[in-house]
Amino acid sequence: MRLELVEFMPSTLEPGVLYVSQKYRTAAHLCACGCGEKIRTQLGPLGWQFTNERPGPSLYPSIGNWQKPCRSHYYIKSGFVVWSPAFTEAEVLYGRQAEVRHRDTYFREQNSGWWARLKRLWNAGR
Repeated sequence: MRLELVEFMPSTLEPGVLYVSQKYRTAAHLCACGCGEKIRTQLGPLGWQFTNERPGPSLYPSIGNWQKPCRSHYYIKSGFVVWSPAFTEAEVLYGRQAEVRHRDTYFREQNSGWWARLKRLWNAGR
């Protein structure tokens, strides 16, 4: 899979291309199975992590297309698609619950600690 850095996602995606907008912290590509579905991923602390290595781009964690008919599951690692077994419904549910826990922890940490207290003090003084 080759990388194409863009500001805005093109309306038509090419197979085998990972489009990344660092400005808008998002990535998009066509499903690696060839079904033609557009896959969009949010980049950042609550989404996927993107790296651009010499052999090619990587996204972590895996891409799990549980809401698409193909239900493909794969990683994009160093420009290659690495296939993984499909998840069961129980595994999908567990993964979604883990995402909620991760999001809740992230926002709880953002609203605590010395930095959050400093921001609250700053905003209170305005």
